[in-house]
Amino acid sequence: PTGMNCLRNDAHTALGIAAAAELDFIRVNVHTGTYVTDQGVIEGEAAHTLRYRKALGVDHGANRVSILADVLVKHASPLAPLSAQDAVKDTLLRGLADAVIVTGAATGAPVDEVLLSEVREAAGDSGLVLLGSGLSPDNATLLAPHANGAIVGTWLKEEGRVHNAVDATRVRKMAEAVRGLWRVNEASKR
Repeated sequence: PTGMNCLRNDAHTALGIAAAAELDFIRVNVHTGTYVTDQGVIEGEAAHTLRYRKALGVDHGANRVSILADVLVKHASPLAPLSAQDAVKDTLLRGLADAVIVTGAATGAPVDEVLLSEVREAAGDSGLVLLGSGLSPDNATLLAPHANGAIVGTWLKEEGRVHNAVDATRVRKMAEAVRGLWRVNEASKR
């Protein structure tokens, strides 16, 4: 699947691009709730995003653009105390996201296994949970049982640095490490 994320939290633009380019998903860093970030306070706009997706005609059927939303997103802190369980429930049940994304504290930082386990439990068997940062060949088998897949970027770059070029050797290592870890099913392809 191919998707779009417009940083820091521009779901509107991401949806427009995804609809025009016939992409599968958008990633929204703050879909629900309010977070304090180095860019200022960011408020989720789930209702607006859902209405816009419907207006674009990409809310159902073959042209559907799924919404993958971070919970307790990296480089941010919730404005008020928020448990992983509440963040997941708000994102999936109130924000109607198609999947939740769990990250470490920063770009490339590994996901905390306890947090990931809490998110998996809160999402239930039918909720899609994706790793959003820090996946490596060294931790893939440890984290995979708690997730349905991963978004990988930084580890694939030369020396694992986000601004470097993609390293083909690292890509091959990652592909070998994750091959067979996740089943692709109809729910994960929506």
